[in-house]
This record gives sequence, structure tokens and C-alpha cells, in this order.
Amino acid sequence: MSRRKLLLPLLLIVLGPMPAWAEDNPLLGTWKLKSFVREVAGTGERYDQMGEQPDGYLSYTADGRMFAFFVSADQPRPRAEPTGDERIKLHKAMLAYGGTYTLSPGKVVHHIDIEWDGRRLGTDQVRFYTVEGDELLIKTEPNKSPIDGREGVGILTFERIKGRP
Repeated sequence: MSRRKLLLPLLLIVLGPMPAWAEDNPLLGTWKLKSFVREVAGTGERYDQMGEQPDGYLSYTADGRMFAFFVSADQPRPRAEPTGDERIKLHKAMLAYGGTYTLSPGKVVHHIDIEWDGRRLGTDQVRFYTVEGDELLIKTEPNKSPIDGREGVGILTFERIKGRP
């Protein structure tokens, strides 16, 4: 038997099987935020959590890591070193976190190990998703908004990023 034929089974044993979610993962890649709607618990009121044209990205990698970075459409744009008041406004106009994730059909759990303000550090954030073509819809579990503290759910729409422009 040739060395190549012996090497492949040996590598598979040493490296172990590829996680099933890495082989057939509809979330793999980077997604551009299109909308971030908040639905208030009890009233059903809906509003744009980060303005009408928020910006941001959500990314899932094959090695099981993820990150989310969102900024409000109303984020200030200081021309120089931000003042104390501008820093507060900048902080309130963003959301960012990362960690690992666990995937199952229609559900992804973000295991947070880094975050913009630390309130959800070490927590598991459950998200429900649907993918249709190049559109990803994510709905959160009921929670307190990290931006304004109101109880409800987040409904986020993304578009898949396809390679470099």
C-alpha cells in the first residue's frame, strides 16, 4: 500500500471527524446588516433599534467562532478626538460581541467570550434563524435590549456578503 493511502486514514484519526455543522452550515460566511427591528413585549410595538439604516456585520466561521458588530445609523462622526459626551453617544450607538457558537436546525446559540460592554460576557444568547437564498433572518429570545433596556425581541435581517468587491 502506498504511503498516501496510509497517510489519509491516519490523518483522519489524528484530526478527528469534522463537526457536522461545519460541513453543512447555512450560516457560514459574513452577513451585512440590513435592518434591526425591536418588538416590544406586551404591546407588539415595533421600532428601528439602531435607526433606519444601521450598519454592521455578523460572521460565522468553519472553526466554530462568530462575531457581531453593529453601529447605529445615528452614530456621531467626530472630526477629532471625541469629547466625553461624544464618547458616550458613540458607545450607545454600537453593539459588538464575539465567541463560539452551537448550531442546530433553525437555532444558533452564541457563547459570548468578548463583548463591547461586558454585560453578557459568559452568557449564551439563543437566536432563531431562517435562511432564504442570500437573506438571513434572525430573531432573538425575549430579552432586555442592550441598547435601551426595553423588554422584547430583536428581529434582524442580513444579506450574505459574496467575496471581495
